[in-house]
Amino acid sequence: MTAPRYHGLTWDHPRGYRALEAAASRLDPDRDGLALSWDRHSLEGFEERPIGEQCALYDLVVLDHPHVGEAVAADCLVPLEDLFEDEEIAAWQAAVMGRCLDSYRYAGRHWALPLDAATQVMAWRKDRLDAPPTLWDEVVRLAETGGVVLSLSGPHAALTFQSICAAHGASPAADGETFMEPAAGRAAWSLLSRLAAHSPPALRPLNPIGLLEHMSAHDDVALCPLVYGYVNYAPDGALGFADAPRVTPDGPVGSILGGTGIGVSRRCAVTPQLLDHLRWLMADATQRGFIPAHEGQPALQAAWRDPAVNARWGDFYASTYATLDGASLRPRHDGAIAFQTAASQRVRAGLDIGDGADRVLDDLQALFVRHRPAGAET
Repeated sequence: MTAPRYHGLTWDHPRGYRALEAAASRLDPDRDGLALSWDRHSLEGFEERPIGEQCALYDLVVLDHPHVGEAVAADCLVPLEDLFEDEEIAAWQAAVMGRCLDSYRYAGRHWALPLDAATQVMAWRKDRLDAPPTLWDEVVRLAETGGVVLSLSGPHAALTFQSICAAHGASPAADGETFMEPAAGRAAWSLLSRLAAHSPPALRPLNPIGLLEHMSAHDDVALCPLVYGYVNYAPDGALGFADAPRVTPDGPVGSILGGTGIGVSRRCAVTPQLLDHLRWLMADATQRGFIPAHEGQPALQAAWRDPAVNARWGDFYASTYATLDGASLRPRHDGAIAFQTAASQRVRAGLDIGDGADRVLDDLQALFVRHRPAGAET
């Protein structure tokens, strides 16, 4: 009997594909009962391409949590509860960082395995600063000297704004109806506007990968206070990584969760052998050994706390643990990706023309309502 061959889609960065491809290359169809190959698409495709289109073409799809409402509406993923025992899911819930598994729970079920964990953290040039700042006021003072760049391309303008709101104590769509609590939104807009006035315009088009590559190769900026962390840029290089800034020393670390999960599409003919491979990817030994060894960014607490993993990767994990552990979720309803795109465009426009906070917040709320089906979860 011929072993089934599965096709997966992931994103085109070493963190997104090397561990998955290396794991697939270890499979022997005769021994393991399956074969698996991975295609790649760009970061922008990963962030914006409709999940239904991906699931129509692939058996396994790497996705981010804002896509889950769209996936449920399109009925294109198989819930984990139909694939794994409740005890397994509960064990992963206890083992993963922060809200990594929670982020894929929607409409009462989970829709992806949280293979990879990430959130917005601080990246800084070790040759420009003796130590990274810890407070937003310190970031503002550094920005006034021309040393700070913001991540504002694509969806990241809205995500940066939401993270600063979280640092002021408000999570996006916390009540399901209001995109952002007004007092926190006003404070966050004031801070973001001050920083944006000093952020180099030439770097605005760069996505997080582009920013980190630029900062690794050039010393024209000293700090990006909020950028999705990539462990690949940490070891033995110019960059250090640290927890996102706080408003006060005892205030929350504001950040919006990223990372990726593996979803199983409805077109996939699931076998026990495929499920065993997915279990292996989530296993403690794999997450602490194989995935970091192949430039992946694991999701388990055990890996983020592992001294050997931290020693190999410039203490990236220990230095940003608190930020990931407390990161907030984005809206996940059907239409959340379209909202994220429109909200980022509105944030960038507001920064460009110097809009006041109330006008921007009113427009963001209107966009949130427009792109959210009535009664939908967030």
